[in-house]
Amino acid sequence: MTTAISQKPITSVLVANRGEIACRVFTTCVTMGLRTVAVYSDPDADAPHVRAADAAVRLPGSTSAETYLRGEKIIAAAQAAGADAIHPGYGFLSENAEFAQAVIDAGLTWIGPPPAAITAMGSKVNAKALMEGAGVPVLKDIDPESVTADDLPLLIKASAGGGGRGMRIVRELGELSDAVAAARREAESAFGDPTVFCEPYIERGHHIEVQVMADDHGQIWAVGERECSIQRRHQKVVEEAPAPLVERIGADMRDKLFAAARKAVESIGYRGAGTVEFLADETGKFFFLETNTRLQVEHPVTELTTGVDLVEWQLRVARGEPLGQIPATAPAGGVGHAIEVRLYAEDPAHDWQPQSGTVARIDLPAATRFGLLERPGVRVDSGITDGSEISTFYDPMLAKVISWAPDRDQAAAVLARALSDARIHGVVTNRDMLVNTLREADFLAGATDTGYLSDERIAELSRPLAGDGADVVAATVAALAQSARNRADARAVPAAPSGWRNIASDYQRKTYLAADGTEIVARYRFGRDGRAELPDLDDATVESVEPTEVVLSRGGVVRRYEVSAVGDRVFVDWPGASVTLTRAPRFVDPASVERPGSLLAPMPGSVIRVAVAEGDRVTAGQPLLWLEAMKMEHTIKAPADGVVSVLAVEPGRQLSVGDVLAVITEEEPSAE
Repeated sequence: MTTAISQKPITSVLVANRGEIACRVFTTCVTMGLRTVAVYSDPDADAPHVRAADAAVRLPGSTSAETYLRGEKIIAAAQAAGADAIHPGYGFLSENAEFAQAVIDAGLTWIGPPPAAITAMGSKVNAKALMEGAGVPVLKDIDPESVTADDLPLLIKASAGGGGRGMRIVRELGELSDAVAAARREAESAFGDPTVFCEPYIERGHHIEVQVMADDHGQIWAVGERECSIQRRHQKVVEEAPAPLVERIGADMRDKLFAAARKAVESIGYRGAGTVEFLADETGKFFFLETNTRLQVEHPVTELTTGVDLVEWQLRVARGEPLGQIPATAPAGGVGHAIEVRLYAEDPAHDWQPQSGTVARIDLPAATRFGLLERPGVRVDSGITDGSEISTFYDPMLAKVISWAPDRDQAAAVLARALSDARIHGVVTNRDMLVNTLREADFLAGATDTGYLSDERIAELSRPLAGDGADVVAATVAALAQSARNRADARAVPAAPSGWRNIASDYQRKTYLAADGTEIVARYRFGRDGRAELPDLDDATVESVEPTEVVLSRGGVVRRYEVSAVGDRVFVDWPGASVTLTRAPRFVDPASVERPGSLLAPMPGSVIRVAVAEGDRVTAGQPLLWLEAMKMEHTIKAPADGVVSVLAVEPGRQLSVGDVLAVITEEEPSAE
């Protein structure tokens, strides 16, 4: 006779989150026959995750502190909408033990680990002590107040959270005080806890993590490992499974990692999905970093290589089901290879500046949304659609794009092609950098570590996919497409093309601005036979011209260029590349002319600190002020030597892109 296992009924799930992860959880809920409830802030009122849910509840306010971090409001929303379970997603309250306990106390099912396990791992300082006691290898902690030169280099980390928030590398003792203060400010803003600690910094380490799943019946799965070494500002950019380092060293390292991960979660009575993160060196020696008591952003690569829907198992475990037999593919590292990249609205070439604004179009052809793949292909997890607004209040990630193929080289090639062919209009993104990374020699050789995205490498990886001379081609194509749009109104003779003259005439001209502000003049004219002449592309023949498509033949190679426009911006796409242009204004507004020496806000955000005053002499590269934008702190530095003749901001001021911050002049300001 078998003993029946009692289960908690779950019929409706509220996701205490937004964007991509909310949509991801809803997808699995629907396949399991469960109702879904969204919550949303005022900026997210028309967001895709709101439209994807069966019901939605408004959380009044704009900032995270007013909305997604208000646990009592989220619980009240679940009760109002009739939800009987809450899934926290990742970030926000996902690793908040008090919130987890409040959900349980309200009679709702918490789709996550026990509050005691969250508490045990919630402080990285305490977590490392627990892991050391459990026999898991750890790096020693260093109190920021007792650091000496012998401890350098070291890494400052926020005790209460992850995602790169609150992290700083210190290589010189004189930098320590400011770095600790900045890390504490960022940790307080992101997690509500300013506690930080230090640990030795391994310059060229490998970030390896093990996906775990545990039930209430004493069973623990180690569901494969991932490598997440390619990072910017300590935030992951590229993740893959299985880990190239583990594949190179062999099964012995995988076995040791899995054993350490099981020890880690067993020692804290864990339940549900979690990730045990390690830092490894080139020899395969590894140290415990932290345990993320939630679903990870990079969970899709594990799903695609093991065939396990991790969200489904979160829900099953939460209602009391046993895990059963671990999938045969998991202990071996999975089947095939999966790579995930995070598509961000940011500019890697300019210190990773986050971008905001409207996404006019986002389209990755032939991609599956949120699902498993049965053959080589691409999956997209995104909470962004055409017309979505990228707010300054939240993370600037547009989408996670994930490929799967039988081997790593093919997975990289499939993903690079999908990204290069994508239509992404309206905001600057890191797309070109991602594609160049996937095609770069060291990446393809698996020779990546946490120092991969060096400043020198970023300069090379950020080069446009379109290549040299592409702006001129794109401007010419844009001008031809514009001529087709104007044709109906411009024709005096219905059969004649736009610009036709019965005698020879000069070229028509249209002026555009490239992404770097360079002015490009496109010239063309139509001959008596109706064919276009392009003096700046003398090797090109125009095959056809339509308002949204221009076909050119150059050197016997025919290419189709897709053209679309939003306001004054023109987007020209063709297979493997894209160029964004802006129509130059015919007349310049005097008010828009910058004052010489003006330092402008490179991003929207809030001023949190100012280090100079009017009249101060500054040197190039000297920090002038700090902005908080999209949950990160950004330093604004002097562009050149000079004097601060005008200081236009103060702490607390909200900025838009292009707002004047200060004016730096070469001479001392006169008394007048």
